[in-house]
Amino acid sequence: MPRFHLIEFEDQQWFPKNIRNYMTDFLQFVTNQFDLFKGSVPILQKGLEKSGQSQIIDLASGGGGAWLKLIKHLEKSHPNLKVKLTDYYPNHRAFKKIVQQGNGHFDFEKASVNALQVPKNLKGFRTQFLSFHHFKPADAQQILQNAVDNQAVIGIFEAQKRSVAHFIQFFFSPINVLLMTPFIRPFSLGRFLFTYLIPIVPIFVWWDGLVSVLRTYSVAEMEAMTKDLKHGDSFEWEIGEVKNGPVVNLYLLGYPKK
Repeated sequence: MPRFHLIEFEDQQWFPKNIRNYMTDFLQFVTNQFDLFKGSVPILQKGLEKSGQSQIIDLASGGGGAWLKLIKHLEKSHPNLKVKLTDYYPNHRAFKKIVQQGNGHFDFEKASVNALQVPKNLKGFRTQFLSFHHFKPADAQQILQNAVDNQAVIGIFEAQKRSVAHFIQFFFSPINVLLMTPFIRPFSLGRFLFTYLIPIVPIFVWWDGLVSVLRTYSVAEMEAMTKDLKHGDSFEWEIGEVKNGPVVNLYLLGYPKK
């Protein structure tokens, strides 16, 4: 399928904050409930090893993604691991919930963090989950360039491919929103209102999900990005996909050559 960079509403500055948070809360619930990134755990472990650090700087965290599940996989080999959640539109309520449930592994940045220009005080293995496709090609490449410029190990992870099969799969996402919303905690009257009585959340999840598939970069496109980076040859780049049952994780791992 050709790539189309159509509008995703949750990216827009004017989009209502509460609706954006309900959407990212849903994604956070799904990724943890179904352990969507379990297949990427060995790649995360390698990234930590290459970084030589015990801190992950998670960029464009949304509602916190799959971290509550991932930390259970990683804490066995990295008991002192710290994960700092960041976002351009930080969801403080979701971040605080993860900190409370994270057994001391989590912290978050209160201020807005731009993944294209990560503050120099945020040092660690950089990760992005379900967010790289939000960026246009030039901006996505700048994320990688900023990692190279700062000699920071970076891992990019997606849970969908740009394919007809995945497009059809996401077409039915409103049904999942309706079925899963009662189980999302903490309970929110607003979430129920805008899911069932005024079904704004299912509609926007549906649209943004379909657009996410159309925006997702292929392995070949990510490889092309790395070849055009300034001093990109100073990094090793591992790009591919891993399967976790019916789920496919696309990944990019970049780290400085020895």
